[in-house]
Amino acid sequence: MKTTHNKFVLLAIVIASLTTAYAQDPLPSWNDGPTKKSITEFVAKVTKEGSPDFVPVAERIATLDNDGTLWCEQPLYFQLLFALDRVKALAPQHPEWKTKEPFASLLKGDVKGALAGGEHAFLEIIVVTHAGMTTAEFEKIVADWIATAKHPKFKRPYTECVYQPMVELLAYLRANGFKTFIVSGGGIEFMRPWTEKAYGIPPEHVVGSSIKRDGKPVLMRLPEMSFIDDKTGKPVGINSHIGRRPIAAFGNSDGDQQMLEWTQAGSGARLMMLVHHDDAVREFAYGAESKIGTFSDALMAEAKKNSWTVISMKDDWKTIFASENK
Repeated sequence: MKTTHNKFVLLAIVIASLTTAYAQDPLPSWNDGPTKKSITEFVAKVTKEGSPDFVPVAERIATLDNDGTLWCEQPLYFQLLFALDRVKALAPQHPEWKTKEPFASLLKGDVKGALAGGEHAFLEIIVVTHAGMTTAEFEKIVADWIATAKHPKFKRPYTECVYQPMVELLAYLRANGFKTFIVSGGGIEFMRPWTEKAYGIPPEHVVGSSIKRDGKPVLMRLPEMSFIDDKTGKPVGINSHIGRRPIAAFGNSDGDQQMLEWTQAGSGARLMMLVHHDDAVREFAYGAESKIGTFSDALMAEAKKNSWTVISMKDDWKTIFASENK
C-alpha cells in the first residue's frame, strides 16, 4: 500500500512540475529554437529597465498583418469569399450581372475566370458588395457571415482558422506592455466586428483598407475606394492611424515588405518577422508562385539581407490551429 501511495505522490509531483513548466512558457505552441528565442530575447531586452535597448511602454508598438499572418488566407482571402457570397445574395437585384464580368463568371461558379481581370476585377467585386449600406448595417452582415460561414477545406468557422502560435504571441506582447495593432490590406470594417474576440485586438487598433463614406450622421458606404492599406500604403496607414513607428512588425508576403522596412528604419532594438507557409500537411504550402499571399524570392532575399526572421510553419510551430489541441 505504501509503495502504491509513493507512486501516486511521485506522479502528482511530475504532473505538477509539467503544469508549472507549461504555465511559465508564454509561447507553448512554438518549438524551442532560434525563432522562438528571437522573440523572447527581443521582448526581454526592450522591457528591462536599465537595458541600453529599453523601450518605454508608450513606445512599445507591434503591428501585424492579418491574412496569412494571423489567420489562414487560402484558397482565397476570406474577405473575397465573403464578397462571393454577397454576390450570390445580391444577384436577384442585379439581372445585368448575368452578362457582366466579373459577376457573370462568379454566378457560374468560375472564380478563376472572374479574377482573371486582376486587381481591377477584385476591387470591383469588393466595392459593389461592400457599399450601399450604413456602416452599422455592414458590420451586422459581416458578423452574421463570420458566425456561420465555414472554411472549404477545414470545415470549421473562419475564426477557428486563426493561428494559435500568433494568438499566443499577441498575448505575450501585451503582457509585456505592448500595444498590438492589425495593419492589413483587408477591409477595416470587415475586420473590426470580430478581431477583438479572435485576437484580443479592439476595433480602434485595426488599420485596414477602406471605401469612401458620405460623412452624414448615418455613415453610408459609397462604391469607391478611399485607401488601400497594402505595400507602400502600410507605413502611411500606421503613421495616420497610430502615430508611432512600430518596434516590432510581422507579415507573410510581399505586401508587408514596406511595413517591415519602415519598422527597421527606426533607432534601437527592432524585431521583423515573416511567416512562411511551408506546411502542406497541416495547412498550405505556397510562396513565390501563389497570387494569394505571394512570398517572392526577392522578399526572401530581402529578409536574409536585412536579418529578418522567417518563421517556418512546419519547423517552428508545434500547433497551427487551437483545434489540434482538442
